[in-house]
This record gives sequence, structure tokens and C-alpha cells, in this order.
Amino acid sequence: MPRYAQLVMGPAGAGKSTYVSTVEQHYQVLKRKVHCINLDPAAEFFRYQVQCDIRELISVDDVMEDSELNFGPNGGLVFCMEYLIKNTEWLEECLGEVDEDYFIIDCPGQIEIYTHMDVMKRFISTLERWDIRVAAVYLLDSQFLVEPSKFIAGMCSALSAMVQLQVPHVNVLSKIDLLSVKDKEALDRWLDPSEQLLVECLPRTTNKRHARLSEILAKLLDDYSLIHFVPLNIEDEDSVSDLCLQIDMLLQISDDAEPREPRDYDRDDEESGFGDEL
Repeated sequence: MPRYAQLVMGPAGAGKSTYVSTVEQHYQVLKRKVHCINLDPAAEFFRYQVQCDIRELISVDDVMEDSELNFGPNGGLVFCMEYLIKNTEWLEECLGEVDEDYFIIDCPGQIEIYTHMDVMKRFISTLERWDIRVAAVYLLDSQFLVEPSKFIAGMCSALSAMVQLQVPHVNVLSKIDLLSVKDKEALDRWLDPSEQLLVECLPRTTNKRHARLSEILAKLLDDYSLIHFVPLNIEDEDSVSDLCLQIDMLLQISDDAEPREPRDYDRDDEESGFGDEL
């Protein structure tokens, strides 16, 4: 029987570790066993129970303290990931060989390892050789929505990761619980953003010099219609359940499961919210 893994990715501060902790607790309530894996060699503490911790193999501190290597934090992290790929027997032993295991893998926040380096793609290939089905969960902080140019940049990084990794992929807007009431009311428009929406909002936060570039990027994203988001409010059990169901569908865990659309937030005025405040 196959095993399954969520690869939890996204920029630093997107809420990856909080997501892992939330999903772990959600599955505990459902009496469903999951194993949490830390793949961040610079992590300091966890809110979830860690089965495998890359720092037992190598850490960023180890690398930075090596005078022969002379790496900084980012270079040290890349070195750690490369070292893991060359020593996968450690991870294979740690994961074990139990059928139908479900792994939640908390990945580093350095965006370059997803967007243009091949280290994560090689890691995924290793998991697949072990008969582990992989789905990518890409988190983007919902606070990006207050600046359309920043949101476009976040969409581009998500698209780059999708193209680079080539596995079933879901994009998640995290920290919905931290949005204002008015912003939550306008959230629907940003889950599947159109070129028109992005272009209309750009002049209020983007100077003329960069507005045209942002407009072209918005058109590109809209033309291919590849970027959609699922909202995640960790304070709302239904929101967590909806997202977990979609990921289960990506992983084909249950052939009987029916797909469900993310719940819509109630809105009194479709034209209110982010676009009006910028």
C-alpha cells in the first residue's frame, strides 16, 4: 500500500509550522495517525510532535561553525538540504516502512529551494521511489492581499514552485483569522483573482515605473489561470477540515471522497474590502 506526504512550503513567516501543528491536532481528533517531519535545519522549537528532525543529521549552526565551509545562514541551509539528499538512508530509516503512513513535512522558508533550485525536486523523487505519494501545500500569508503588487509576487513564486516541483499542488492563504472583518468580506474575490481586479488595485500602491510590469504579470497569471487559493482560518474547524479534504483528494487517499468547494465567506457588498482600502 502507498504512503502519503504533504510537503508544506512557502515563504518565511507564512505560518508553515503553525499549519503543521493545526493539521496534527485536527487528525488527532479524527483518530487518524500522522507523523510530523521537520525538514528545516534552522528551526528552533516546534508546536507539534516531531518524528524525524533533520537537525539530528545536520543543522545550519553546524555548518556555519565550520571554518572550512565559511557559509552564512542561507548558504548553510542549502548545504544542509544537499547533505540530506546525499544521506537519504537516515530519513528512510527514520520514516520506517509502515503501510498507509501519512507524513506532514515542515519545509524551510527559503523560497529559492522551491522556485529555481532542484534540491526539493530531488527530494520528492526520493519519496516517490519509496512509494510515497506527495502533494505540495504552498502557504502564502493573507496579509499580502493589502498590497496587490506584493500579492502578484506571491502568486508568481507559487506558480514557479508548481512548475518546478510538478506534483499535485494546493495554494493556501494562511492567517485568515488575522484579517479585519471588512477584508474577510472581500476575500472571495482574491481566492481566484482576475487580471481586472489586480490591475484596478495596482495604481493605489504601485508607482508608475513598476505598474506596467505588474500589469503584464497579472495578465500572464490570468491567461493561464493556474493560481487559485484555499483560505485557511486555523480558528475555524470547518476551514481546516475543508482544506484537509482537498489535500486527501489530491493524494487520492479515498476513492469514495467527493470534492468540495472551499466555503464562501458571507459578503454584503462584493465591491467592498481590499480594493476599496488601498
